[in-house]
Amino acid sequence: MRLSEDVIGYFKKMAEETGVLYQSLINLYLRDCVSQHRKIDISWQDKSQVS
Repeated sequence: MRLSEDVIGYFKKMAEETGVLYQSLINLYLRDCVSQHRKIDISWQDKSQVS
């Protein structure tokens, strides 16, 4: 899984505050998205910026 450094940094900071490993926080967040059937809206993304 490829995650940008700013995303990892966000979860690492949260890990420091909560005492939960950042990988576990990412998994918990994604699990919540699955359980809530969240859908991402990527229509705002400029197609020229996608790699």
